[in-house]
Amino acid sequence: MATVTALRAKQAKAQADARSKVARERAKVSELQTFVWVGLDKRGTKIKGETSSKNASLVKADLRKQGINPQTVKPKPKPLFGKSGSSIKSREIAIFARQLATMMAAGVPMVQGFEIVAGGQKNQRMKDMLTNIKTDIEGGSALNEALGKYPVQFDELFRNLVRAGEASGVLDTILDTVATYKENIESIKGKIKKAMFYPAAVIAVAIIVSCVLLIFVIPQFEAVFKGFGTDLPAFTLMLVAASDFLVEWWWALLLVLVGAITAFVFTIKRSTKFEHLVGRLMLKIPVVGEILRQSAIARYARTLGVTFKAGVPLVEALDSVSGATGSPVYNEAVKRIRDDVSVGHQLQLAMKQTDLFPNMVTQMVAIGEEAGALDAMLFKVAEFYEEEVKNAVDALSSLLEPFIMVIIGVVVGGMVIGMYLPIFKLASVV
Repeated sequence: MATVTALRAKQAKAQADARSKVARERAKVSELQTFVWVGLDKRGTKIKGETSSKNASLVKADLRKQGINPQTVKPKPKPLFGKSGSSIKSREIAIFARQLATMMAAGVPMVQGFEIVAGGQKNQRMKDMLTNIKTDIEGGSALNEALGKYPVQFDELFRNLVRAGEASGVLDTILDTVATYKENIESIKGKIKKAMFYPAAVIAVAIIVSCVLLIFVIPQFEAVFKGFGTDLPAFTLMLVAASDFLVEWWWALLLVLVGAITAFVFTIKRSTKFEHLVGRLMLKIPVVGEILRQSAIARYARTLGVTFKAGVPLVEALDSVSGATGSPVYNEAVKRIRDDVSVGHQLQLAMKQTDLFPNMVTQMVAIGEEAGALDAMLFKVAEFYEEEVKNAVDALSSLLEPFIMVIIGVVVGGMVIGMYLPIFKLASVV
């Protein structure tokens, strides 16, 4: 018995030593400093680069081993305002997945692949994140565990797919699938932003021009109008009253606007019911609501198809999909679908119960379930609705351009006419 206890104690000590060794190695990596250097190669050509090391002497020694004569070696200057690099965008994650998949398919070891990808990053935040992940993998962590430390950049869906790829031994294929999925999703997001940005930008410009006219231009005309000695037209009086109100109370209007936006953002983040209500109202907006609906269906089908093809069980796949549709209404519907499927309902029947999916979608899912080709059918649904989103966005842009021009013409043109009405009236009297 004593022998067994001693053996267990010895094993525990060995494990503790191993963990402390890994911790020391990570600490060493964290102590490294980035140096920028300039040197001459064997042909006398000037070259420059960056190297991480403990001090400049080690950098010079390493360069000489490579046949480079170092001229200058100095620490990389730190940015003036905090950590350098912009925030990490979803598109950068998609590119990373594509690059890593390509290198792993070519036989490059994962750690070396991370080193190569990190070395090519211009965004310092992205570079630091990939370097830290590489360090974790070198310390014995699985890739999905290392990615789990960055849940914002690598969501649950991404990590689940990576875990499935590691378990099945086809990680390079899964990463390629993830990259394609991310690229398609970013394409849909870009189309939605395109549909929303143009009218919002034009309306914002119209509001700014109107405010400039009311605050700076109309008061100048008002001083001229007072010298006419005649009654002003009703429309002109209305514009003058609006100008006086805006000049005096602009700060109160600005406070109300900022407060309303802040309250809206705060409430929609804190209240699920309010978020769901806003989501339902958005889906009911003519044309725009249909684009959002088609986008949600495309993202649902694409995400579920990718996870199911990767070998993730259907219930677990639906759990990952529930946050990927981009619509709180469809996210809630996917959770209900997951609950129904978990108790034995067919996927197409559970989808039909939500009343959110067109008959064509549920029928294709039913065919896929019967034929054992659910992922292929889901991909076809995704491709169809992605094309529908593209066509709808193009059609919306064509429809909105003349409509917005009319609105701007009425608003700005109306103000100009209102300012010149007294002059026209005076001219007719004369």
